[in-house]
Amino acid sequence: MRKFPWAIVIGVLGWWGLNALIVTNHLLAFRSSRGQPVSLQEVLGSEMVSAAIWVPCTLWLLWWTARTPLERERWVAPLASLLLAVLAVVVLRSAAVLVLDPWVSWYNPAPRWGALLVSSMLRNFLVGCLIVGVGHALVYAQRSRMRERQAQVLQEQLTQARLDALSAQLNPHFLFNALNSIAEMVHHDADAADLMLVQLGGLLRHSLESSRQQHTSLRDELDAIDCYIGIEQVRWGDRLQFRRDINQDALFAQVPRLMLQPLVENAVAHAVAHRDSPSKVEVRASCEGDRLVLEVLDDGVGMPPKPGFGMGLANTRARLECLYGEAQALDIEVLPGGGTRVRVSLPLMLVQRDE
Repeated sequence: MRKFPWAIVIGVLGWWGLNALIVTNHLLAFRSSRGQPVSLQEVLGSEMVSAAIWVPCTLWLLWWTARTPLERERWVAPLASLLLAVLAVVVLRSAAVLVLDPWVSWYNPAPRWGALLVSSMLRNFLVGCLIVGVGHALVYAQRSRMRERQAQVLQEQLTQARLDALSAQLNPHFLFNALNSIAEMVHHDADAADLMLVQLGGLLRHSLESSRQQHTSLRDELDAIDCYIGIEQVRWGDRLQFRRDINQDALFAQVPRLMLQPLVENAVAHAVAHRDSPSKVEVRASCEGDRLVLEVLDDGVGMPPKPGFGMGLANTRARLECLYGEAQALDIEVLPGGGTRVRVSLPLMLVQRDE
């Protein structure tokens, strides 16, 4: 508030202009009721001049209030300074009225300086104090907005730090599992291990290319899933049957980076690792109104009714809460015929398509 924004200047001009119109209306009604001569031009002109004197006085009082506002720990000196400022405005306004009265004709006859000063003190000292009060309201409102902005910035920084920490946990998690799978194959089938390394390279490339981004398109996320499934299919062979059912409208929907990978990994672990017969893992995606719905299903042994989330699922849930708050949902359902369905619902937001 040291430099007035145009909104305050326009507000002060508008307030005193409106005040002049209201006072003019009252004076005209009063004179008319008493049978006195009524001249709109004369009354409106004098009140507009009076309002014009108040405009710089008001702006100066607002500036002075912003410069020395009352504080809880320090109020005596600012209070004395503000009272002196109000007195100075009363004196200056009285001097301006005395100088301009021969042309404006506020008084007939013109009063003496002392009488005019006393009259101005009685009428205008309270107005100056009210202006100081308004100035404090503006100062405190500005401070409140600044605190809100600072709190918002701090919250965004905290959320970003938490998301970075969660992502930092996620990358070593899937890398460890993938390398562990490759280590199991390297002594038994070198060609299969080589193929797994190629798929791992694709997964790493996807991770590194978007390491500084929290979001990606569902299409890119499915490319990463294909790399991961490629690794697991080499490991499990025909025991892992993977299927995708993706609505074309959902391919360019925005999703958190590497969100599906731990869900698919969890499905593979529950469907394939505990069975010798072929097991199915399916990823579904569809748009339902303004929501994106993602599902990962398996036909494995299922999970306990109240599963304790492993790091992958717990990480995913924490990331979704950070990114979307109450606008997201992650539900785990044990299917009646065996198996598990993980359902994620997110706000539908599209990424820009590459032409």
